[in-house]
Amino acid sequence: MPAILSTAFEDDLVSVVIPAKDEKDNLAILIREIHAALADRRHEVVVVDDGSTDGTGELLAAMMADGKPVRHVRHERPCGQSAAVRSGVLKARGAVVCTIDGDGQNNPAYIPALVDALLKAGPTVAIAAGQRLKRTDGFWKKYASRFANSLRGAILQDGTRDSGCGLKAVRREVFLMLPYFDGWHRFLPALVIREGYGVTHVDVVDRSRMHGKSNYGIFDRGLRGALDLFGVWWLRKRRRKIPMISEVGGPHG
Repeated sequence: MPAILSTAFEDDLVSVVIPAKDEKDNLAILIREIHAALADRRHEVVVVDDGSTDGTGELLAAMMADGKPVRHVRHERPCGQSAAVRSGVLKARGAVVCTIDGDGQNNPAYIPALVDALLKAGPTVAIAAGQRLKRTDGFWKKYASRFANSLRGAILQDGTRDSGCGLKAVRREVFLMLPYFDGWHRFLPALVIREGYGVTHVDVVDRSRMHGKSNYGIFDRGLRGALDLFGVWWLRKRRRKIPMISEVGGPHG
C-alpha cells in the first residue's frame, strides 16, 4: 500500500532516513556509525528498503530484535531514490529529519553538525545542506555533478554549491510541505526557498563506497535532471507571494 503519514511527532527526536537498494553490507556499517554519531541524542534510523533482494530485511530484523532504534520501511518493488526518501519522511517521527545515502559515501559523523546548524539558524531556516569537499567519485561522475550543480545554481539561484549531497537535515513539518516528484531530493534547497524558508550549509568530506556498486545511474539522473531543473524553475516562478499566516479569534487567537 502507499506510504501513510506518521501521526506521531516528537520534538526531541532526530530521524535519520536512509534510502537503500541492495546495500546490506554498507548498511551493517553505516547504521552502527549513525548510532555512534548520535549516541547522546534521541534518534531513530528509518531504512527505506527499495525492493532489495540481498538480505537487507534479515539484517534489519536482527538489529531490531537486538533493541536498536531501527525501523524497516519496505517498497515491494524498486521505486527509486526520491520515492524512498519520501516514504522515509512520511514515516519519520522526529521534528528534524536527516537524510543520508545508503552506499556509505556520506559520513554519519557530520549529522550532529547538520542538526546543530539547523537548530542554531532558527525557525526561519528549514534545511542544513551538506556541501561535499574532496569528492571521491570517478572523473565522469564528478564532471557530471559539477556541470549539473553549476547549471542548477545559475537557473535556480538557490545559493547551494552542491545540492546532490545526500547529507541534509530538514525540519519535518517543512519537508512535508514540499511538492513531490521523482528527483525532488536533488532540489531540496530550492524547494525550501519556494516555501519562504532559508538554507544554511555545512561542509562535509565524502569517502569512497565501501561495498557494491551504485544502483542509481549517472546518465539516468542527467537525462531526467534537465527536465526536473526547468520544472523546479517553473514551480518557483508560479509561487509569487508567500502569505504570512496568523489565526485571529477563537481559542487559539
